[in-house]
Amino acid sequence: MSLLQAIILGLVQGLTEFIPVSSTAHLVIAGKILHIDRQLSPEQITAFDAVIQLGSLVAVLIYFAGDLRRITVGFLVDHVEYFKGNRDAGNPVLGSWAQLGYLIVLGTIPIVVLGLTLKKIIEGTLTKDLYVIGGTMIGLAVVLAVAEVVGKRTRSLEQLTWKDALMVGFAQAFALIPGASRSGTTITGGLFVGMNRETAARFSFLLSIPAVGAAGLLEFIKEYKHLSHNMGAAVVVGTLVAGISGYASIAFLMRYLREHSTYLFIGYRLIVGAVIYILLLTHTVTPN
Repeated sequence: MSLLQAIILGLVQGLTEFIPVSSTAHLVIAGKILHIDRQLSPEQITAFDAVIQLGSLVAVLIYFAGDLRRITVGFLVDHVEYFKGNRDAGNPVLGSWAQLGYLIVLGTIPIVVLGLTLKKIIEGTLTKDLYVIGGTMIGLAVVLAVAEVVGKRTRSLEQLTWKDALMVGFAQAFALIPGASRSGTTITGGLFVGMNRETAARFSFLLSIPAVGAAGLLEFIKEYKHLSHNMGAAVVVGTLVAGISGYASIAFLMRYLREHSTYLFIGYRLIVGAVIYILLLTHTVTPN
């Protein structure tokens, strides 16, 4: 793998990880265009993807460092005060930041349970099957469009309940399907439960930290041995590019959704899904 190829894949990973268009779909397509599958083994490709995904995770940690600090401090301080008995007897509820920490934990449970249960299927041949990816790209676009129409878009982060967290958590589990997009499924779930678009995106990103972090680290540990020494520079460059472009992608989406709908991404998904099927039907690319 050349440095140019690593830069392109890093850009693809970073720019598509956090907007609702599926980084998996774009990495598979980019890999085929760049003929990565002819240069590296499937195990090496998986390992490379796992490492650069960690670059995207760092982007989330940096962008939401303030929120993470407030959640951590609020969680620790509120629990210490609660167990010391210093909370107001008439209002023994934890503060909003501590509650948000619990909601993130609760929302992570579905993808952990289903991920472990369906591990063999997830890691099977369907992972990079373009027929599955194309269908999922189109399918989620339709579901997201429905969410845009029926969602009330009135609720903020402070108004979320444990039911909302579970609903969005189950929506996140659909990201196990190749081409679904983790941010796409969670933002869709957020809109369905009445969140405004910016809140849906913010909760989606915060919810991604344990899910993407755990999955990325486990995949990295498992596949790291497949990375050869001559891939070192490409891995470092790809990871850095993924982190920088990932940060820019988050900043863009948070600003964009304050005043715009997700219809831009819905249209994009429909187009990409259609292009994938055209390429498959014309035998321009192979399914796997």
